[in-house]
Amino acid sequence: MQAAEFESIVGVFACQVHWGDCDPAGIIFYPTYFRWMDTATWELFASVGYSAKRMRAEHMAMPLLSADCRFHMPAEHGDRCEVRSRIARFGGKSFVIGHEMVRADGTPLASGSETRVWGRFTGGPGTPMKGQTIPPELKALFRAG
Repeated sequence: MQAAEFESIVGVFACQVHWGDCDPAGIIFYPTYFRWMDTATWELFASVGYSAKRMRAEHMAMPLLSADCRFHMPAEHGDRCEVRSRIARFGGKSFVIGHEMVRADGTPLASGSETRVWGRFTGGPGTPMKGQTIPPELKALFRAG
């Protein structure tokens, strides 16, 4: 039995395809989507008060366990795009973020997801990390409506 989808707010990260994001054919090189998804996740968390600066100061982390991406249409140099991100599922100590990458005109380019763990460094950044139960207060910050 699969867990119900979490009714999440949606974060929007604006981006553009630069020359360095392209392969020799002039279309987006696939790792760019993974970089965008990572940035969009951090922006989503910052939007509810959990910036990277705060996370480091409080010895918190959200390491990546897995990531996937499905490609629908190629993006080209100069395209303005956005990543629309939301929490798809909260577990006890892990969560899934769903991402939709679209061109400015709404054309779907790619969709993907990341599975991350909510954790804390035992003695500060650079020390071992231990998964933590995701607090209900954190989940509430992402709840739509």
